[in-house]
Amino acid sequence: MSTPQSIGAQPRQASLLLRCPLRLGLAAELTNLVYTQGGAIQYHDQNVDPDSRHYYTCLKWDASGMKVSDQGMQERLHTMIGSGPDIEWSVRYSDQPMRMAIFVSKDPWCLYDILARSHSGEWNVQVPLIIGNHADMAPIAERFGIPFRLFAINKENKEEIETQQLALLKSEGIDFVVLARYMQILSGRFVQAYPSRVINIHHAFLPAFPGARPYHSARERGVKMIGATSHYVTETLDAGPIIEQDVLRVSHRHSVQDLVRFGRDLEKIVLSRAIWSHIQRKIIVHNGRTVVFD
Repeated sequence: MSTPQSIGAQPRQASLLLRCPLRLGLAAELTNLVYTQGGAIQYHDQNVDPDSRHYYTCLKWDASGMKVSDQGMQERLHTMIGSGPDIEWSVRYSDQPMRMAIFVSKDPWCLYDILARSHSGEWNVQVPLIIGNHADMAPIAERFGIPFRLFAINKENKEEIETQQLALLKSEGIDFVVLARYMQILSGRFVQAYPSRVINIHHAFLPAFPGARPYHSARERGVKMIGATSHYVTETLDAGPIIEQDVLRVSHRHSVQDLVRFGRDLEKIVLSRAIWSHIQRKIIVHNGRTVVFD
């Protein structure tokens, strides 16, 4: 696998994602802990849901001068935050880049965009493999020096193939999966293995214009706006928590080919924004929806 280029050396950064019932003073306690242990806060955003009285926060700090070990910081955070069925938190460090697997079929535009961003060093992410249910994208993977694994999947072998795919993902230490125009429906078993860690992209015409020719149907109806949606995959098809969306106004002057071209551009942009938010650890999923920090 080729090694992405680096865009300048960055200090070792720690990032905390936390959701819990609202507790007054917790934000001050967290920032004070980071400060007293030698960390320099680089980013802090938070949100309170007024209906559920739930607290969400993303806190990042320069961890290169910490007085305490990673494990020691973990223990202090655990003491401060506590645990329970309605509490979820995690810490990750920038010298532990996420490992992303890309699933593809025959459409190349999202794959090219993802590989350009990861290979150039724009993203702090590793891409150890690309998985396809057709061989069309193998030359692109080879061009970027990334192993390509072909799994010809059908109704009869779907369970067996997914077992092999999950085993491969586990052996490669994959943190999350991106469906870059992967034209297969994942089983509930697969989704449960990567909860809130499978990112999908599709046009935003659903459910009005489903099927293989949505742009043709949309133009026939005279749509004035097209778009794209990226979301986490759940067991319910195309109904997962939405990460990112964008739209573009169109008119009767645009041909079907124009709409397809615009749609592909939107899909690339929206998917890249969703991946960026995920690898930046700025997303919290709770009660079927996302909190995405700026």
